[in-house]
Amino acid sequence: MKAVILIPARLDSSRLEKKMLADLCGEPLIVRTWRQALKSRLAERVVVATDSLEIASVLEERGAEVVMTSPEASCGTERIAEAARKIGGDVFLNLQGDEPLISPENIDLALEPFFSPHPPDCSTLVFPLHPDDTAQIEDPHVVKVVMDSKGFALYFSRCPIPFQRNKLSSTTCYRHVGLYAFSAEVLEKFAGLPPSMLEEAESLEQLRLLENGFRIQCIKTLIDNPGVNTAEDLELVRKIIRDASRC
Repeated sequence: MKAVILIPARLDSSRLEKKMLADLCGEPLIVRTWRQALKSRLAERVVVATDSLEIASVLEERGAEVVMTSPEASCGTERIAEAARKIGGDVFLNLQGDEPLISPENIDLALEPFFSPHPPDCSTLVFPLHPDDTAQIEDPHVVKVVMDSKGFALYFSRCPIPFQRNKLSSTTCYRHVGLYAFSAEVLEKFAGLPPSMLEEAESLEQLRLLENGFRIQCIKTLIDNPGVNTAEDLELVRKIIRDASRC
């Protein structure tokens, strides 16, 4: 079983200009994400998929493997599917380029189900939210997920789910941690499907899988690593790195 981490990275970003090249204590954000991915014990290969020559140059001068992809890719999954066709492999993990603090343990948690006798179509991670954490539960930028009794996703939403008409202590809300692992076959099928109704309504591409009958196994993690979506996120990550390295 050959597992490959693919990191989609584009230069344009609607909320943070040239986010992938933002400086984090002397290294670009995308380089730090790539270095964290290299620490995985289950992945044999780490490849960055980009349509930007500027991003490719920054990575290649540091020894990273880069695959150039089309600027026409509409989402990260289509970009990694294009890269997967070029490099080959059995399992591909889609790691967003804006995760410079990603835990290697979380990467391996998402890959582990594919080394079992009955691998899923897709796997992803979820993080339990405290019932009093209404800021995250109600934040539309924080994606929530509900699962069945076997840990497979029932639905992902930007809304608070489950809606708690009855406030029960046994109810747990989960935040989606946005990295996915796919078999090569499922990734290819996924990328070939047209955008679905729910996907377009919520702007969540994983709903395309659910709407087309694929099952997403959700693995619970207690390791929380902030990603970079806004300028505030960037400053938080800079502070964490400074505190850890005293740079």
